[in-house]
Amino acid sequence: MTGQPREVLRVTDLQQYFPVRSRGVLPRVVGHVKAVDGISLSLDEGETLGLVGESGCGKTTAGRTILRLLRPTGGTIELDGQDITSLSTKTLVPIRRKAQIIFQDPYNALNPRHTVGKIIEAPFRIQGVEPPGGIRRTTQDLMERVGLNPEHYNRYPNEFSGGQRQRIGIARAIALKPKLIVCDEPVSALDVSIQAQILNLLRDLQDEFGVAYLFIAHDLAVVRQISHRVAVMYLGHIMESAPRQTIYSMPLHPYTHSLLSAIPIPDPERQRQRYRIPLEGDLPSPINPPSGCVFNTRCFQAQERCRVEVPQLVEAAPGHHVACHFPVLVPPAEVQLTHAARRVASAAEGVAKGA
Repeated sequence: MTGQPREVLRVTDLQQYFPVRSRGVLPRVVGHVKAVDGISLSLDEGETLGLVGESGCGKTTAGRTILRLLRPTGGTIELDGQDITSLSTKTLVPIRRKAQIIFQDPYNALNPRHTVGKIIEAPFRIQGVEPPGGIRRTTQDLMERVGLNPEHYNRYPNEFSGGQRQRIGIARAIALKPKLIVCDEPVSALDVSIQAQILNLLRDLQDEFGVAYLFIAHDLAVVRQISHRVAVMYLGHIMESAPRQTIYSMPLHPYTHSLLSAIPIPDPERQRQRYRIPLEGDLPSPINPPSGCVFNTRCFQAQERCRVEVPQLVEAAPGHHVACHFPVLVPPAEVQLTHAARRVASAAEGVAKGA
């Protein structure tokens, strides 16, 4: 690709609230689960944005809302320059050619009653597209492109392994050459060796078609391999976003530091020299999130201001945004050492008091 990359996706202040109803004969709304609470992000063609965070932070809900599989509560979604926020289900049908999804579970994402050929052909038939050479030949070419045997066109999903099923899902997603694909933890259910194959396949397809990926995952090691930029999400909010190298070498948010400290290193000696920054307590309820900064109840350096004032996502450096009143300004290794020293001192104080 040459010139300035074209923007494929722009999301502004996206909200997704689910009503909580009381029990009884006449149930009423008594609250809302704030799964996604005002996130903003953008994606250019040929770019991968990794959306990371622990389970329950709203990553998958954000991805499905962006694709309009769920109707957003608030905010705007622009796909390839078109506002799709309020489009009807019927009007959205042609939009599906521009945006697709790869689901997390390759076993439940495919209809067991349909053959592989019928599954991959579905986008062509639903959209009324007749590719050159015919649908069957194009489908078999797609199968070969993602590493499947075209002769298995008439086989059923239960005859394939997990990695092969995910390749079927990928072939279906790229059939109409979309501009955006939401990858909802596409390798989390696969063995490590198969994960590498799928990631390599996704990179090759991106180079070939210029597709943009919103790559949702909780494994920061996987995200580091494939993403150009990374956004860290917590309890429905984006806490930090930056280019990949910046996030892993000089993060600013305490939550990002905690996540990075949990990544295992395949070197026993280096792993023994690292210190984990554990997150104290459980993830707060999205029905009743904490006041101020939503992370203040688990933050290792929270102060009074954090409990009363919501931090805004501001640009701390070119391309590096963070929502924190007191960002961490030292490298991850130094933060881990400092945190470990505090834990040792605290444990020693407890022993002294017990004595």
